[in-house]
Amino acid sequence: MSIHVLADWAAFPDSVPAADGAAPRRALPAAAVRDADPAASPPELGTVAGDTVFVSARDGAALERFCAEKRIPVRRRPDTRGDLLEPFLDTRFDARHRAQTLDRLARNGVGHAEAVRIRERVGPLMSAYNGVHRDWCHLGLADLLDAAASALVPAELRIPPQDREAFRARAMEIADRPRPQDAGQC
Repeated sequence: MSIHVLADWAAFPDSVPAADGAAPRRALPAAAVRDADPAASPPELGTVAGDTVFVSARDGAALERFCAEKRIPVRRRPDTRGDLLEPFLDTRFDARHRAQTLDRLARNGVGHAEAVRIRERVGPLMSAYNGVHRDWCHLGLADLLDAAASALVPAELRIPPQDREAFRARAMEIADRPRPQDAGQC
């Protein structure tokens, strides 16, 4: 998603998904942005409401300028979703790597039992999704949300339309652990 800075707003040519079934937005006021991570892949904004809005990688510099101008904190959030989805990459996931990932998840508020439940829940979906993409580097929140409704995934593995909002909200909540603290300004 591209970003354009307009006074105190970040405008997006494409709609920004909105929570609770509200109409998608095309802009976010700076006051609604809690923090940003222009270096994430893809770059992202964290909203005061706890949502994550993704920005096209080509617009990372514009996001940085927006943050600097509006004094929005830039912070590197732990990649909790990346750690949860690591077993579904097109790579080897050995016992040592698995233990390190589970340790990082625990430090970021996702215990071992919860990680196992989440991986069991999204495993078939993400395996099918990555069976097409063959990503061997990173799967994260953007990939999970894409996979949930992707026509590239067999229909029986997709998240049903009536369950997608709850799925998205839960995925956002988990990805936001631990609750971000300001790590400095742009």
